[in-house]
Amino acid sequence: MALQHKPTAPHHSAQDALRVLETVARHTSGVTGTDLARDSGIARKRLLPLLRMLRREGYVEQTADGAYVTGDVLARPGSAHDREAALRERLQRTLDRLRDSVGAAVYISRYVDGEVSVTQYADSPAAPRVNEWVDFRVSAHATAVGKSLLTQLDHAGRRDHLARHKMARLTSRTITSDRLLLSRLESQPPTVPVLDLQEYAVGTVCAAVPLTAGSAAGCLALSLPVEHAHRLREAAEELNRNAAPVLLSLAI
Repeated sequence: MALQHKPTAPHHSAQDALRVLETVARHTSGVTGTDLARDSGIARKRLLPLLRMLRREGYVEQTADGAYVTGDVLARPGSAHDREAALRERLQRTLDRLRDSVGAAVYISRYVDGEVSVTQYADSPAAPRVNEWVDFRVSAHATAVGKSLLTQLDHAGRRDHLARHKMARLTSRTITSDRLLLSRLESQPPTVPVLDLQEYAVGTVCAAVPLTAGSAAGCLALSLPVEHAHRLREAAEELNRNAAPVLLSLAI
């Protein structure tokens, strides 16, 4: 199985953010915004929102004279276990903010060892998470999460997954034809969110955007009660615009 590496807006933002962090790290005594733009090759118009995001996430800090230095998140020493715990905590804060921003439950999912796995999520009474009435590992054909992950695999990887997991009809809207599903996955534009319009569960709509970090396919998703379906596309676009901090956390 191979990943289909297609560039997305979050991917480009995360790559630019990594370039900024590398530049800041080289200037141990701090670097001005002007020098940062010159050394990183990123235009100031693009650089300023990146710096705001990096400061908010704790990756960079600004000194009293306005210079940028490496933030506490990256400078903090500790064991691999400590760093992993700090990563999960930082990701959870990011997901909590994203949940409140889009007004929906949000999820991070990865495709690991041939299976769909929801690794972290943020919900609330006002933004309830999906009731997992059928194991997500066997229902990738019906969920936005599963379909987003499958779009990131090559054709052989998709066929392998579908051969191992029977495409059960979960609602009247579920696609159960592997030919139809494969055709839709093949034609899915990488920058357009994948949608689930009551295909997994009656009463719930979902959207997912890709988060390919390293060798594992991943995605960021949201779910809404069907009575809020009119907000789905707008919420999905906002999710896509704000995916870079999540991808950055996974890449570091």
